[in-house]
Amino acid sequence: MTSSKLNAFRRALENRAAELGSRSRNREALAVETSPDELDRIQQAGNHEFAISNLERNYDRLCEVQIALRRIATGTFGICVDCDENINPKRLAALPWASSCIACQEAPGKTPRTEIHRSLFVAA
Repeated sequence: MTSSKLNAFRRALENRAAELGSRSRNREALAVETSPDELDRIQQAGNHEFAISNLERNYDRLCEVQIALRRIATGTFGICVDCDENINPKRLAALPWASSCIACQEAPGKTPRTEIHRSLFVAA
């Protein structure tokens, strides 16, 4: 991969990381309000669960983006973590944080090594 393409991926990933980081700071939706009305409490609980789900999804994506940035720094970006083959450039253009090729991503009954990589990142 050329250095200009790699720099373009780095910029896109850094922008995505900044966007996800700003989203995770907005925790107002997690505030718990009390209400004497049962229907209001049910609605608030649903809103609270939705907000938690969004924060978890953003955190997971932020981890994937940061791992991709680390892979750029180590020279392994664009190489599938499962089979060590090149990831299709079109896939990377759509999902620059992708760490597996399509074949490995869709392989049934296989524990992806990306989960291992994510746990190493979180532990670091």
